[in-house]
Amino acid sequence: MIVFNSLENGCRLAAKKIAAVVSGVTVASVISLATPLQALQVQIKPPNPQLGDTLSVAIQADSSGEATPTVSVKQKTYQAFPMGNGRWRALLPTTPLDSAGSMQIQVTSGGERQNLTVKVRDRSFPTQSIWLPPGKDSEGTDREFDRVDAFKALVTPQKFWNGPFLRPNNGEITTIYGVRRYYNGVFAKDYYHRGVDYAGAYGSPVVAAAAGRIALVGRESEGFLIHGNVIGIDHGQGVATIYLHLSRINVSEGDFVKAGQAIGALGATGAATGPHLHWGLYVNGASVDPVPWRYEAID
Repeated sequence: MIVFNSLENGCRLAAKKIAAVVSGVTVASVISLATPLQALQVQIKPPNPQLGDTLSVAIQADSSGEATPTVSVKQKTYQAFPMGNGRWRALLPTTPLDSAGSMQIQVTSGGERQNLTVKVRDRSFPTQSIWLPPGKDSEGTDREFDRVDAFKALVTPQKFWNGPFLRPNNGEITTIYGVRRYYNGVFAKDYYHRGVDYAGAYGSPVVAAAAGRIALVGRESEGFLIHGNVIGIDHGQGVATIYLHLSRINVSEGDFVKAGQAIGALGATGAATGPHLHWGLYVNGASVDPVPWRYEAID
């Protein structure tokens, strides 16, 4: 955990005002002046992040203030959500397409501002060659990508998830997050594998990794030629999971599901070379590594 605060200035101010007592300042004035300013405190986890990690920025602000703290990185502002007692939290995604090294984060609350630097470690991502047979090598449809992009852009104020995420299928993991790929011999320059693949048995249950609202249901028969039969769950506050290549869908858009609830079955629809589940996790529209979310609560 990285902790930043602005208490130092308040302490110096208090020391000067206490010294004023010796100079004959009235007791009433000392009590009034010696009250330290409310400090802006920031905690960032994980303490040693690498590319693909989600950064949790916890902010302790003036509980009497009404302004929502802002968190900015590279001219982009991320929404902070209240956690009670003057505490707020924003989630920042990192991906394999980002540059490792210093990440500049600006946190502003009321009249206070902190410019923070976090070191993001580099990470080696393997390369893989995929050969899609005729009929599975479609470039997709506009309707498919428009629907999926709208789903990824959701930032619902409510937080539905609680604690670590669950494994969505019991199959063996065959492709990890972040893999770079050649498709039919052509390198996909700005592509990286946006999730984890589970090669479970065809028709085996696929469960919701966390509680949330079903915000996307798409079917291969409706033009979802890349994703195949797909389900997207909105977990709130910019966090979403997606489940691709399903053979069966058990839910409808608008349904609320619990963690571990069966939502469909593993299949091979869409751009798939065989039966498997592709499970992805998005934070504020960017695909992050879902594995850390399974082993530690990012609340």
